[in-house]
Amino acid sequence: MRLPAWCAALLLGVSGVAALTASPAHATPMRTAAAAQAAAAARPGGAPQLHVRGNELVGADGRQVVLHGVDRSGTEYMCVQDRGIFDGPADQASITAMKSWHVNAVRVPLNEACLNAESYVDPAYAGVTYLRAIQSYVRLLNANGIVAILDLHWTDGLYTGPSAGCSSAQAVCQKPMPDAAQSIPFWRTIAKAFRGNDAVIFDLFNEPYPERADNGNETEGWQCWRDGGSCAGISYPVAGMQTLVDTIRATGAGNVIMLGGLAYANDLTGWLRYMPHDPRHNLAASWHSYNFNACDTQSCWDSQIAPVIARVPLLAGEIGENDCAGTYIDPLMNWLDSKRTGYLAWTWDDWSGACATGPVLITGYNGDPTPYGAAYRAHLAKLAAGRR
Repeated sequence: MRLPAWCAALLLGVSGVAALTASPAHATPMRTAAAAQAAAAARPGGAPQLHVRGNELVGADGRQVVLHGVDRSGTEYMCVQDRGIFDGPADQASITAMKSWHVNAVRVPLNEACLNAESYVDPAYAGVTYLRAIQSYVRLLNANGIVAILDLHWTDGLYTGPSAGCSSAQAVCQKPMPDAAQSIPFWRTIAKAFRGNDAVIFDLFNEPYPERADNGNETEGWQCWRDGGSCAGISYPVAGMQTLVDTIRATGAGNVIMLGGLAYANDLTGWLRYMPHDPRHNLAASWHSYNFNACDTQSCWDSQIAPVIARVPLLAGEIGENDCAGTYIDPLMNWLDSKRTGYLAWTWDDWSGACATGPVLITGYNGDPTPYGAAYRAHLAKLAAGRR
């Protein structure tokens, strides 16, 4: 999600947020975490190993897998703000709370500067330390039967044009496209770390908007999206989606790759035409849908999104609404259900009081919902009851 002003202020203005939940007084944090992870790993029923078949995601048994989950924000901003790696707990108890909502996928936003250990990131939260923390969290999610989606969320690159999220060249906000200098090594490292584990999906870039940098030129925007290079209105060399797909496949990783379209992943009108070539034929479309987006009606979903669903797997990587209710996501989820298409809600974070102005699912990491979260939880519970 492109963080609105209320959220940016919250993330930049709060200090001293603990990276992990406090452990009980009678147990050391290390022993408690180790015991929880060992218990999770011992349970049967790992996450499905996914690949693309036609317009479906299927598991190793050939059956379609429809993902319903949440976005777990924090790992894109905590490290670059010198506040840790996770915002809130990343332990078994927090995942158990997610599972109580019938979640089978969690999207984890990442920061390329932290993974690549760029000079402006505190070494305590960067490089191998950052990667190992993400690997540990993914192992725990997978052990609980949950698919992990790794999303390149914040990237380098100086951009101050239309819709700019910040005036910094550092990876402290959403940029219009990934920068070639750092996103290529980022995806090479991630692909090598998770190749062979098809319960991990790679989401190439959170919310592209190259057309806005180019005075709304959709054709050139889609060309920039696929091919990268020197793009109009963007001051840094861009890594296009084809380059990032090639980078991942060159490592031997065959993981499913998600690609969001233009207009912050809300516009998929050129997705099929400009879809990159993948020798593994393992690409899926990523779509973000909020009540404040342009494509926010069923008529738009029918005309613009349904044709993509008919051709390739589509996952709504972010859905939500900024009024702390369920009036937008309820009909959206019903429509996606009718297409047997999965979705994840933004966001599983305890940002106190934020539900009144943004899509926040919970009031505590035990899974207590906001009113918006309650609507999402009730819908997933209804789906789960129907599968029994």
